[in-house]
Amino acid sequence: MRAFWLTLIFPLVSAVTVPILLSAGDAPSLSGNLISLSIEQDRWLDWVGNVTRNSFFFNTLDNLVALTGDSPTIRIGADSEDHTNFNPSVQFVQQVFPPPTTTVPYPEATNIVAGPGFYQGAQFLPPGTGVTWGVNFGGKNLTAVFLETQAIIKAFASPALKNADITLDFLELGNEADLYRNNGLRPSSYTVSQYTAEWITFATNMTRTANLAGSDTKIWGGAFAGSSHTKTDFSPQGIFANGILNSEPGKFIDTISQHHYSGSFCTGSGGLLQDLMTKSTIRSNLSSFIPDIQATQDQNLDYVFGETNSYSCHGAPGVSNTAGAALWTLDYALFASQLGISKVFFHEGIGYKYNLIQPATLTRSTLDGSTLATPLKPHVQPQYYAAIIAAEAIGDSGETQALELNINNTRIAGYAFYESGSLKRAVFINSLAFLSGATTRTSTHLDLTFSGTGTKPTSFSVKRLVIGHADDVSGLTWGGQTYETSDARVGGTATSETGTVAAGIDIPATQAVLITFK
Repeated sequence: MRAFWLTLIFPLVSAVTVPILLSAGDAPSLSGNLISLSIEQDRWLDWVGNVTRNSFFFNTLDNLVALTGDSPTIRIGADSEDHTNFNPSVQFVQQVFPPPTTTVPYPEATNIVAGPGFYQGAQFLPPGTGVTWGVNFGGKNLTAVFLETQAIIKAFASPALKNADITLDFLELGNEADLYRNNGLRPSSYTVSQYTAEWITFATNMTRTANLAGSDTKIWGGAFAGSSHTKTDFSPQGIFANGILNSEPGKFIDTISQHHYSGSFCTGSGGLLQDLMTKSTIRSNLSSFIPDIQATQDQNLDYVFGETNSYSCHGAPGVSNTAGAALWTLDYALFASQLGISKVFFHEGIGYKYNLIQPATLTRSTLDGSTLATPLKPHVQPQYYAAIIAAEAIGDSGETQALELNINNTRIAGYAFYESGSLKRAVFINSLAFLSGATTRTSTHLDLTFSGTGTKPTSFSVKRLVIGHADDVSGLTWGGQTYETSDARVGGTATSETGTVAAGIDIPATQAVLITFK
């Protein structure tokens, strides 16, 4: 009955056959924290708290833990990583910020002096959280690297962090060193060979200070803003060719981190929302990194997107902060998993337009920097729903595999999820943007077919991400419920919907669904 109602409300303009394998085969395995977070280092304590926990932020993470059993991994670093120094006489942090602009209403700090409490704040993360911490390489100061590394190690060895089961999984030395030649941190002639030689010198200091030989902590390598995909410039291939893995600190590299944004808003020009959401754009954007992923895996190393999001320089207004971006986030992260990217760290900062979570009260607009008449309290943004949906789709089995479905439609993306090799769930995304002012919202009918070894399901339950318009910035519901609450805990009454395989399912423009097979 519900499917018939949807057909009446949303005129069908197409139907597509969706072939689904009943068994996973060699489909990629997904961790429960596929969607993780990269947090700008400067205002890190605004996220977790300094003396007491930031309960709002904790709840957003704990919601995900409840679904998968895994807390999102947290990377603390980015641009301000290369502007941070340690001073033991500072309790928490002292920092200097440039004035806000209409393009960047919440700029990164240009100078950060961290004290012991800055690192101790990690105790307020959910138990079991793994952390990657970025160390200043841009400043080219060995003493600074020594002091900062020493302070990080001391914090993670403290009873508070040990009792909370918070672990330092990785250290990262420097952020986007390929841009140093453009931002004044190195000469304009700076090469990947010079970088590798410098990195080895500084990382030797870091690894010895951290005593990595006697710990479980490893190193992220790379963290470049882009990739040449060649052995002669900045890329995984470039640092491998220059011998980074054969060096003393290189032996502790466990993971290669790549940064990637779908476009730039740094100069004040943003992309269109439909462009961001489009299925083919997501695939072409990510597929360009296949050579890097393969080169990394050939070295038996893990490959992550250690910093990513929609548009660089904190996002584009009316695009990065919208409901359409939630669909982009979901498809982007799930497709990344199909290429061998094990985790996708969506970058976050206080007041950034593309945040999944705004964890602190804001006094000026994230869109243009103007003073707000009423301060904006902590809240989740539309992209947060993508993390919830991915978490539910992956589940808590610890052995989930996912396979992209071959759907011959430019707007419909789909993924099947398997546990112990057997089909359990599927996610479908209709990325056609239904924008404010549009009069007709279309729907696509999916006919489900099955093949391979296993029992063919006959029915399913359905959860829908219901969105008013692709350019809405709030008002989304997931299975009838909302996370747009004062404490980030789910609110509202869950709705139930069922369907049969024989009847298939309809999915309107600008919507995602999770179906659980029975």
